[in-house]
Amino acid sequence: MLKPICWPALLALSLAFSSSADELSHTIELVKPSVVGIGSFQKTRSPALQFIGSGFVIEDGLTVVTAAHVVNELLRTDQGENLGILVRQGESAQFRAAAVSMIDKEHDLARLRVQGAPIPALRMGDSARVQEGKSLAFMGFPLGMVLGLRHVTHRCIVSAITPVAMPSLSSSKLDGKLLNQLQRTPYAVFQLDGTAYPGNSGSPLFDPDTGEVIGVVNMVFVKGVKEAAISAPSGIAYAIPASLLEPPPPK
Repeated sequence: MLKPICWPALLALSLAFSSSADELSHTIELVKPSVVGIGSFQKTRSPALQFIGSGFVIEDGLTVVTAAHVVNELLRTDQGENLGILVRQGESAQFRAAAVSMIDKEHDLARLRVQGAPIPALRMGDSARVQEGKSLAFMGFPLGMVLGLRHVTHRCIVSAITPVAMPSLSSSKLDGKLLNQLQRTPYAVFQLDGTAYPGNSGSPLFDPDTGEVIGVVNMVFVKGVKEAAISAPSGIAYAIPASLLEPPPPK
């Protein structure tokens, strides 16, 4: 026998979902001006502006955070290119030259210093308090130039808080990258159930209610050590906790 529908409960659930969606829409508009593309400018190239990753602005509005492997890839292809960020302005993109101020190879994080006027900055949250099941969102530019400089937001939950590197079941699966990571001080990363792509590397992982940054999405570095024993990409997304952005104490 079918049970009667509890209309008050269904209405309450619908209103709660609608309220949550409205809050995220509001947060997206607050976060969007602070999320930038990471790329380069070369006057003789067509197109002159290109980008391959995402980043976001913090602190004084002139500091940009992204993934170290995004910056390294741009530096390796130095052919008269100028490193910088791309800021969306209406239907066009403005290039802002930048210099690398910090590269953290262990955690695959980088900081850039941007020239010009300050850009709206995001607030940092407390990633140490994040628990499994926490609802979050991330924003960036999936697939980079393929989809253009248009902000894309994905919902997700923290499906696991897991070590960045796991010992391989077989020595044949070990490589230099994995061995180096296993020999360093271990740290945990956020495993997400949202869909991210290589162009999302450097995207801010943020609280959908407050916009505070909880982590930095990583689609290349973490997979290279976390999934070294897997022959095909798993489709799982990861993020580096924002707490690792703090500069190390002076020696």
